[in-house]
Amino acid sequence: MRYAFSLVCPLAFLCTTTALLAADTPEPPGLGDPGKLVSITIDSGRTIDGKFVLAGRDAHQQLLVTGMYDSGQVRDLSRDVVYTVTPEGIVTVDPSGYVSPLVEGDVTVHIQVPDGPDGTIAVSVTNIEVDLPVNFPNQVVPIFTKYGCNSGGCHGKSGGQNGFRLSLLGFVPDEDYEYLVKEGRGRRLFPSAPSRSLLLAKAAAQSPHGGGHRIAVESPAYRLLHRWIEQGMPYGSPEDPTVTHIEVLPKERLMGREHFQQLVSIAHYTDGSTKDISRMTQFDSNDTEMAEVSATGLVTTAKLTGSVAVMARYQGYVGVFRATIPLGVPADNLPPVKTLVDTHVFAKLQDLGLPSSEVSVEQTFLRRVTIDISGRLPTVEEAEAFLLNSSPNKRAELVDRLLESTDHAEYFANKWSAILRNKLRAEYEKTATFGFYDWI
Repeated sequence: MRYAFSLVCPLAFLCTTTALLAADTPEPPGLGDPGKLVSITIDSGRTIDGKFVLAGRDAHQQLLVTGMYDSGQVRDLSRDVVYTVTPEGIVTVDPSGYVSPLVEGDVTVHIQVPDGPDGTIAVSVTNIEVDLPVNFPNQVVPIFTKYGCNSGGCHGKSGGQNGFRLSLLGFVPDEDYEYLVKEGRGRRLFPSAPSRSLLLAKAAAQSPHGGGHRIAVESPAYRLLHRWIEQGMPYGSPEDPTVTHIEVLPKERLMGREHFQQLVSIAHYTDGSTKDISRMTQFDSNDTEMAEVSATGLVTTAKLTGSVAVMARYQGYVGVFRATIPLGVPADNLPPVKTLVDTHVFAKLQDLGLPSSEVSVEQTFLRRVTIDISGRLPTVEEAEAFLLNSSPNKRAELVDRLLESTDHAEYFANKWSAILRNKLRAEYEKTATFGFYDWI
């Protein structure tokens, strides 16, 4: 059999989920009172031998503090601990665990849980006195992507916006450099007084800007742009390391309703180095009604339960964080596993603490499967034949028969033509448009 349907009816599953969520259900078992905090871990995503390096004035690091409880729960404590540094004056750590360099040197960050365990992590700060040159494609362009400046609705559209344009999502950085540095007689950038540059003044809403306030003064993005302009707007060398991939930590987490989780985004470069890019990464939740994510990577779950993913984007690279928010109801009395699909569906139901719907009756199964596969209702003859069929495999046989039908081919050809936007826009496109449809 080439195609398998779960024995749990999809529509019934959704209806059951909605009904359960509508009730004022308690916190899932194991996610209410976590019990006693046993230990904590402190991670930067790039710690080697207990230490990480901050190289340059704009090198920052988001710390991820995780608590392990005797109940088996794992929770983010990054905003619930007290940070102190020894010796003082080398780095600062804000209440969220964001480390910023001040001067060169070595320092130890001490993390204390009120009335609980503690831990330390070492930091080495370099390249403050001898500044590192900013690389335009690697560091500046991602800022425009994060704040939507080079999106299709702003300066990234074909004609630009109000006389200024950027390449869509920064895919042509050399053109972006041309537009910024050389176009308009250089009026957008002012190296002798970077803060007076039109680029910064408009982004920080210090000058009228149709896009509104995008970047806060003294934010990491603002400071990086300021330093780039101060250095004389270097483009960067072809020998400079480039990003190979990004990593988001943690990768997965079981979370309760209205809980928090700090994310850390790390870029890996061709020379083997790594860098925290949490404040330069664009974070997007695939379901904002279930969980929202801030510009700094703080995920906040709502009162709904289910699975949600947060996508992190930087320079065309993508990382994903997945959260499971269980309902907490025992998922017992599951139907027998018949297909590979059932194996994964039932495992997910148990993770979510979500009971399954009953196995659908014959008439319901026939109607729903026929609509799902062929896009039509079953005929009278099909209904009678299916209901009179005494074969124990008749559901699988029905699925195979529908998949072999021309109705299935035409139905999904229409679906894929719409998804791929195979539309006839002009008479000369007729052959290609219909040929592509026939191939699908």
